[in-house]
Amino acid sequence: MFDQESLDLSAALGDALQPAGWMLAAAESCTGGLVAGLVTAVAGSSAWFDRGFVTYTNAAKVAELGVREDTLAAHGAVSEQTAGEMAAGALKAARTQMAVSTTGIAGPGGATPGKPVGMVCFGWAWTTPEGMRVRTATHLLAGDRTAVRMQAVKIALRGLLEARALAAGPLQNE
Repeated sequence: MFDQESLDLSAALGDALQPAGWMLAAAESCTGGLVAGLVTAVAGSSAWFDRGFVTYTNAAKVAELGVREDTLAAHGAVSEQTAGEMAAGALKAARTQMAVSTTGIAGPGGATPGKPVGMVCFGWAWTTPEGMRVRTATHLLAGDRTAVRMQAVKIALRGLLEARALAAGPLQNE
């Protein structure tokens, strides 16, 4: 199901999180659980993956992750603002040290003005001694629904690896 590059990214993420005792949570919309699926495709991932939230509707984003209705009304589900709140909400709800979120338009339909098919917003949240940090990004991905979703999963994992490298100072569980 997953290509070798994806499996290698997942294994590298485990190698980055496990020695520090860090746990990961995923909050997914357009990827529908594929991030969690890729992570758990790696043997031993229970040592560093806690849980995943598939929050496909706005109501689920609000109820499960604490995304603010004001954010959804002002920016929409497919926005960096929502992605950031999804990642922060997953981090808080799961009480992990790192979280990732995906929200986007995988297609073939669903595009709106300013939000084309292939637009995916990402959020990464992690703990630091000073508190939570959150980064967001938007990517415009090409291809059919499957291609967009699989590219999004790889971007999500690469962002987690970058965020782990950015985590400064003594880590909570080291």
